[in-house]
Amino acid sequence: MQTHPEQAGQMSTAAADTLPFLRRHLLARAGCGFGLIGLASLLKDNGLASCNASELGARSLQPLAPQPSHFNGTAKRVIWIFVNGGPSQVDTWDYKPQLEKWNGKSIREFAPDFSNTTGFFKDAVGNLMKSPFEFTPRGQCGKMVSSIFPHLGQHVDKMAFIHSGYTESNNHSPALFAMNTGFARMGFPCVGSWVTYGLGSESRDLPGFVVMSDPKGRGLPKGHAANWSAGFLPGVYQGTHLRPTGEPIDNLKRLPQISTAVQRSQLDFLQQLNQQHREHLAAETDLTARIESFELAYRMQAAAPDVLNLEAEPESIHRLYGTDDKRCDHFARQCLMARRLIEQGVRFVQIYSGGMENQRSWDGHNDIQGNHQQFADETDRPVAGLLTDLAQRGLLEDTLVIWCGEFGRLPIAHLGAKPGRDHNPHCFTAWLAGGGVRGGVSYGQSDEIGYKAAVDRIHLNDLHATILHLLGMDHQRLTYKYNGRDFRLTDVAGEVIQAIV
Repeated sequence: MQTHPEQAGQMSTAAADTLPFLRRHLLARAGCGFGLIGLASLLKDNGLASCNASELGARSLQPLAPQPSHFNGTAKRVIWIFVNGGPSQVDTWDYKPQLEKWNGKSIREFAPDFSNTTGFFKDAVGNLMKSPFEFTPRGQCGKMVSSIFPHLGQHVDKMAFIHSGYTESNNHSPALFAMNTGFARMGFPCVGSWVTYGLGSESRDLPGFVVMSDPKGRGLPKGHAANWSAGFLPGVYQGTHLRPTGEPIDNLKRLPQISTAVQRSQLDFLQQLNQQHREHLAAETDLTARIESFELAYRMQAAAPDVLNLEAEPESIHRLYGTDDKRCDHFARQCLMARRLIEQGVRFVQIYSGGMENQRSWDGHNDIQGNHQQFADETDRPVAGLLTDLAQRGLLEDTLVIWCGEFGRLPIAHLGAKPGRDHNPHCFTAWLAGGGVRGGVSYGQSDEIGYKAAVDRIHLNDLHATILHLLGMDHQRLTYKYNGRDFRLTDVAGEVIQAIV
């Protein structure tokens, strides 16, 4: 006889155990099991499966606290000189004598697969164009360097050059996103956010990740703040943008009518209320980031003014960076600021040379000679001064300096009154210095005219993997679970460029 559900509750435990599972019993027991499976996943995602309560609490309350690396890296911090707009590899670091020999010839004679859509302006395609700049050998390694870099040319023995970089997009915004985040669309964490997520910061009083942009009224790079976004990582890991003019950060100075004691008591009360609220919303990472930002802002009011005060530097250092030269004083100040920031424990600093587009950045569609000469004049002496200063302070050996843009430029003329060069995603040049990088070496090759990466091609995923490796992180292990997937900076690709480390 079938037992009715109403009778099931009246059975003894012994009797119930001798019968097959009733539906409600099956669901109850299975539900507990499913809940435990879900709990195990949550514990793993939040680090509880491998750490004790005190360790978890420390990470939660101090998300920027220093974290152990996967292995001993040679670099502890990064300064990225982002050459915004796409510098021309054949006019800077990738010497192509054949380009001078074949000047004026059709590119299709040497690259039959060339398409008018390779660049961005398909109706302004000209013939091969030699570099307007003279190249000379520099350093003990004999690196051929463009005349636009008289100061940086003195440091080639410290640099590792990558001449076979390539990316997918020929458009600034997606190319900027790709170089910064590994993905050609917005919404993903940038390199600086991944680094601070993985390693934390060495300073409790300053942001772990700082960004500086062009101060000459040229605007932000295309994509704006999405280039230094934390994406789906907790918001505390996003870049802090210092304004190029005026007060670098809002409310950096305490109001004169509020004493330190009063401000501290206000913040303590706010912290108490926030923590009570946070107990009910423990999974809200944005709330954690906001709470931490209040405390960081308070600490910055004491620490940041001293760090941002460049007048504390001796005159010899100002001359070294070039703050006395009107052509480069703005960028010189930012490079000097970068050195002061990393000295105080900031993990990642990114400085953008150039603003929105065209003549306001390295985007030399028109007059490549005038465009690149101008921006080299603005950056050559300051970046060379930065390398010298880091070296003489003993900081270069564990500070990784990167010089790179979002893509390269075509070896043909972009037609106009003063010819320039169009975008080229098939080939770009980057260099790295310090932080355990082998100096005076060149890796990979472009073809004879500098159109495509030809030998030992390097994707930006490989560049990112190498940056993380130098910092002691395995790019395959540095992951963050989002929407059910373990994401990483290098997505599902990337290999470390062992030849330069």
